[in-house]
Amino acid sequence: MIAVLLAACLALILAMVGTPLFIRVLVKRSYGQFVRDDGPTSHATKRGTPTMGGVVIIGAAILAYLLGHLFTGSVPTASGLLVLWLAAGLGVVGFLDDFIKIKKQRSLGLRPLPKLLGQAFVGISFAVMALQFPNSFGETPASTKVSFIRDTNLDLAFGSAVLGLILFVIWANLIVTAVSNAVNLTDGLDGLAAGASVVVFAAYVVIGTWQSTQNCNLMTDATSACYYMRDPRDLAMVAGAMAAACFGFLWFNTSPAKIFMGDTGSLAIGGAIAGLAIMSRTELLLVALGGLFVIITLSVIIQVISFKTTGKRVFRMAPLQHHFELKGWAEVTIVVRFWIIAALFVIAGICLFYAEWVSRLG
Repeated sequence: MIAVLLAACLALILAMVGTPLFIRVLVKRSYGQFVRDDGPTSHATKRGTPTMGGVVIIGAAILAYLLGHLFTGSVPTASGLLVLWLAAGLGVVGFLDDFIKIKKQRSLGLRPLPKLLGQAFVGISFAVMALQFPNSFGETPASTKVSFIRDTNLDLAFGSAVLGLILFVIWANLIVTAVSNAVNLTDGLDGLAAGASVVVFAAYVVIGTWQSTQNCNLMTDATSACYYMRDPRDLAMVAGAMAAACFGFLWFNTSPAKIFMGDTGSLAIGGAIAGLAIMSRTELLLVALGGLFVIITLSVIIQVISFKTTGKRVFRMAPLQHHFELKGWAEVTIVVRFWIIAALFVIAGICLFYAEWVSRLG
């Protein structure tokens, strides 16, 4: 637990110190946000605000994780490093997207094919490596079994290692793509995505810590309530570092934002959340933990389907946060209320996680 707290404290300090320094660099180079013409008119004042702040979030989290291990004398695990690889890799793709938008002063950054190929490379390499590196108990960082709160009986392998690898790569990339795009859609108002991400990462600190204390491999008398998985404490360490990095960044990202995270941050955060869900065997529980991201994504899907089939819009504008903007809600009001919704979903998810454990004790 000391390593988790140490990593979180270091990430918070690094983000608080690094963000204003990074803002100065961006301002000096005139790397400001490009605002789309079809967005809410109130966003016109945000044009030119420094972006790509996700660089600080990723850098602070990775450095804090490594320093946490260095100071405690522990060794980084395959699980922790793979989650950070997924976050950093998607962050690089997002950085290229942001950089092109700034340089070209257009809403389109990377072309669809290069962006898709970049995301696919990161996602596929993560999925393949996640089924490698077994520990002394034969457990790999991820599992081919579909999970809710722990591995279920549904195994993607179907008796074939090759088929299991292929289906797992598809399954893992589906989760990674869905979550990273969901966080990207949520990142539309000052502080919204960063604040919502803090509570989700905090949930994974709780989950990872609990799983480490209830690890079957550390028990002399394993029960059906314990968890068969590797490196839960290290996953809690990654989650703590990411939560604290987002929290530190939020100080400068709240309205009026002095810096935006950009696709660099939203894709990286989405990747980290997806990686933690896959590694902690809570893939389907993520629907509850990330409920706010799910609602915002659904608002876009509903809007597109409705407009294409009927020619009418359900919302004044999608994603959902912009609908309330056009209804006259103040930006800060929307953000705080959405943070509350995100926290309520996280509480519900943690309750489900704990209730499942209690039910197995009986």
